[in-house]
Amino acid sequence: MTLLHLFVLALVQASTEFLPISSSAHLILLPRVLDWSDQGLLFDIAVHVGTLFAVIAYFYRDVGMVIVGTGQLATGRSTPGSRLALQLLIATIPLLIVGLFIYEYVGDALRSVELIAWTTIGFGALLYLADKVGMTVNRLEHMNLPRALIIGVAQVLALIPGTSRAGITMTAARFLGFERAEAARFSMLLSIPAILAAGTVAGMEVYERGEMDFTISLLIAAGLAFVGALIAIALMMAWVRHATFTPFVFYRFALGGALLWWIYGGEAFFMGTAS
Repeated sequence: MTLLHLFVLALVQASTEFLPISSSAHLILLPRVLDWSDQGLLFDIAVHVGTLFAVIAYFYRDVGMVIVGTGQLATGRSTPGSRLALQLLIATIPLLIVGLFIYEYVGDALRSVELIAWTTIGFGALLYLADKVGMTVNRLEHMNLPRALIIGVAQVLALIPGTSRAGITMTAARFLGFERAEAARFSMLLSIPAILAAGTVAGMEVYERGEMDFTISLLIAAGLAFVGALIAIALMMAWVRHATFTPFVFYRFALGGALLWWIYGGEAFFMGTAS
């Protein structure tokens, strides 16, 4: 993997992980468009570590409250921190159950450009609808276990490439009446156990293969992912405090439309011009 290859993939992963535009879709599409080899599991682990530390760094107060709340939860105390810790746990369980099933029995069968095109458009439209009809009355303190579970069930759809974990959880939160910034905040906190789970599964697979050869290039990838993700989170949070999700919806429509044109018409067009 060249330094340019590393730099581009790390920044793409970092900048799209927490935006409602699907990082998995971009990581699947980019090597195909640029005719690069697959980056491999070690790279995925490295950039996920980087993005994980970025969200922890940005939301350090909330993360600290959850850590303290986890201990309080174990002792039966009800505090804002213990309630948030329980809500994040409940919201993560559906993803763990379905994710392990897909990992064991489905594998890479869903990594289709055509599927990504349609999910990019379809879930973009759903985000637009939720953002328009959803009320903006609820904040994080109004989260409860049923609402957390609904968002957690919605997060399962992110296992389909092109859906966007951030996008579908924000969509569900907006349908439930949460303010945009609060929807984004809960979505990003929810990414911590999701990234930990994905990274652990990938790490176990790499360990079983005996390929735990972390090089300087992977440390660079993790560092780039940390910086890129931190910037993306800050920009995202600043944006949703004052504006809608509409620009991200338009981006999804443009990307999905371009992919559909490429799949159904682009090849014929290029063959026609070459003849």
